[in-house]
Amino acid sequence: MRFYEAVRLALSMIRVQKLKSFFTLLGVMIGVMFLIAVVSIVEGMGHYMQDDLMGKLIPINTFNLRQTPNVTLGGVDRATWQEWQRRPRIKEEDIAPVLAALSPGTRAAVVSQDNLMVESRYVPKPKQVDASNVTAPWFDIKKMGVTEGRVFTAQEDALGAPVVVIGTDVASYFFPSVDPIGRELKVGHIPYTVIGIAESQGSVFGISLDKFIVAPYNSPLKRLTNRHGVIDGIMIQSSDETTMLANEDAVRSVMRTRRKLLPQQKDNFVLETSDQDLEFWNKIKGYLVVAGIALPAIGLVVGAIVIMNIMLVAVAERTAEIGVRKALGARRQDILAQFLVESATLSTLGSAIGVVCGIGISAIIASVSPLPTHVALWSIVVSVMLGAGVGIAAGVYPASRAALLDPITALRAE
Repeated sequence: MRFYEAVRLALSMIRVQKLKSFFTLLGVMIGVMFLIAVVSIVEGMGHYMQDDLMGKLIPINTFNLRQTPNVTLGGVDRATWQEWQRRPRIKEEDIAPVLAALSPGTRAAVVSQDNLMVESRYVPKPKQVDASNVTAPWFDIKKMGVTEGRVFTAQEDALGAPVVVIGTDVASYFFPSVDPIGRELKVGHIPYTVIGIAESQGSVFGISLDKFIVAPYNSPLKRLTNRHGVIDGIMIQSSDETTMLANEDAVRSVMRTRRKLLPQQKDNFVLETSDQDLEFWNKIKGYLVVAGIALPAIGLVVGAIVIMNIMLVAVAERTAEIGVRKALGARRQDILAQFLVESATLSTLGSAIGVVCGIGISAIIASVSPLPTHVALWSIVVSVMLGAGVGIAAGVYPASRAALLDPITALRAE
């Protein structure tokens, strides 16, 4: 029997025995559905962490020179935290030697930040926001544009102009009924003129990233974010990965020399990249993918048992049909192939329905919750292959029983 004829017979049996076929498909469908849904959440989280979260915190081909890491996805133990706190701060006097060591064409921005209370004449209640004072290249490195107004210039930074670029949440809270551009915010009782509203940065698990203000590094805000000539870090962006690695080596050499570290001593500063911050997440992601495949596999096992039982019933019900086919010259391998194809067709159809349902569940999760989802092509391929494999494995025993039936005995069953 040709393959397509066996598939046609299998589909005709599904049409004739709709209820039985539904329960046959159900176990495989549920297993595949949850496999697609779970893997899509894990993949969505991976894309979110790499492209959205880390892309916003540390842009591509960029590293931060800091006292401690800015992002610690895996958490740290007490001893590590205490060691970080004992490290010397990055100082303003470190800026010039570090910048001098960088390759031509490299961008660098000095950054200091803190959570500070901000007030406005247009709302009665002050509010705490993320306040940063940065040098002008920061906006280019972060690829942060504005929807209204402009960003501050290098001249305004050099002069320490009291101007700020604000996030959309700050704009909506402090200026609920007026245009913020050209109006004032007060930080530490000092007025700052709003010159721009930054593009929305979105949110992290429901926590907004738009509750911030950014002022020139040399503005009066510097006295509040960091005192005594220290900074939080220097953000350094290279043109490509090779140049970035060379710049990392150069900055490490400068800082170790300035801090008189011996060759056997570890760095008492950090050169933070997005890859380092994602290292812990990538480990967790591997475990989650394995769990996302292993747990739904239980449903596939149940589906295989159901398929095998129903195929055994089908063999018993179709004993006479098998006898007629054998009497007309069908070989054992023909009977075996027929029932194996029927079983595989059932399970493949179930996995296809499960894929559609899984994609639907992923879309619903993304729309009603902060969890991002991304349906990976490989998960669809694996699901369909698993479905077909389950059907073949579950159909081997019933098909072999059908193939071994004696035609005389089978005909007597009529």
